[in-house]
Amino acid sequence: MTTPTNVNNLSLYHYQSCPYCVVTRKALGQLDIDVVQRDVIQQPKYRSELMAGGGKAQVPCLRIEGENGKVSWMYESGDIIQYLRSYAKQAAKQMA
Repeated sequence: MTTPTNVNNLSLYHYQSCPYCVVTRKALGQLDIDVVQRDVIQQPKYRSELMAGGGKAQVPCLRIEGENGKVSWMYESGDIIQYLRSYAKQAAKQMA
């Protein structure tokens, strides 16, 4: 069993019953990536963060903080999962 990759520069904005969020969280588990998860229903401040940063309340949304401190917001579960797969491949290469 591998240790999950703990990622400090990624945050997933979601809520539990959203079907697209469920698919995205499942992909995180399969890829063994541990990101901060921010439930916008249970913690309304996260919904406010999402609106202020990303511009809309749509979930899932992945907040990506670059090395230069620049923040980008990625919507759409398919795009997020594709990004996470690429991220996991890069992490695996760095660990090899």
